[in-house]
Amino acid sequence: MRRKTRAAAALGLVAACAVAGLGSLLLGGGDRDGDGQAAARRAVLPAPPRLALDVPTPKGLGNARHVAVWTSVLRPATARAHPQSSARRRARLSRRTPEGTANVVLVTGRESDARGRVWVRVRLPVLPNGTTGWVPRRTLGAYQAVRTHLVVDRRRLTATLLRDGRRIFRAGVGIGRARWPTPRGRFYIRNRLTRYRSATYGPLAFGTSARSATLTDWPAGGFVGIHGTDQPGLLPGRVSHGCIRMRNADILRLDRLVTVGTPVTIR
Repeated sequence: MRRKTRAAAALGLVAACAVAGLGSLLLGGGDRDGDGQAAARRAVLPAPPRLALDVPTPKGLGNARHVAVWTSVLRPATARAHPQSSARRRARLSRRTPEGTANVVLVTGRESDARGRVWVRVRLPVLPNGTTGWVPRRTLGAYQAVRTHLVVDRRRLTATLLRDGRRIFRAGVGIGRARWPTPRGRFYIRNRLTRYRSATYGPLAFGTSARSATLTDWPAGGFVGIHGTDQPGLLPGRVSHGCIRMRNADILRLDRLVTVGTPVTIR
């Protein structure tokens, strides 16, 4: 009887050792030899999986007072006087501008109607200048933030670019003559264009949401542009049909500092 008990105990010990050995191998501890242990661990344990989506650490916008928000028009939309579908129509927004670029609008507000539908108030590139309207949120793309702000001073004949409220660029400019004044108001850069590159317009141009109520030399429907010139000796001065002219070197320098959606104040 004792011999049977000892035999059973011995078999149990062998089984326990075998289980322990397997468990130790699975856990990487079954081989006391360093190289063998590492090899066993690599052979048994798979490499940790890589994340399918690497979410970066969120960064704050900082001082929101200097942040503007713009977005693209994803599908044609009617801008209304109030955030409801029955409100008076103010403008029709298309996906593309007359120049063939994506149509963008500057966001100035957000509100939900009685049915829970979200509406966004935007600046409209229409006359009279300064018009805003409400469009359904679903017709617009993702919001984009911009920290720059271009200020054109018609009295001092200067254009000043601010980033986070600090001046990073200034240049003398040409503006509209008294007969064809550059309009005063709050606008935004609507597109960046190189298709009009020429001696007259310089190496590139920015289209704005401002429109001349009288006359302008800017193509595609009277929009006020910011562009170069082939007559830099006339600047600064009141020399245009409403557009804002810069020396070519200045417009190229500005191009490195601004993006579409940048607010423009003409005062």
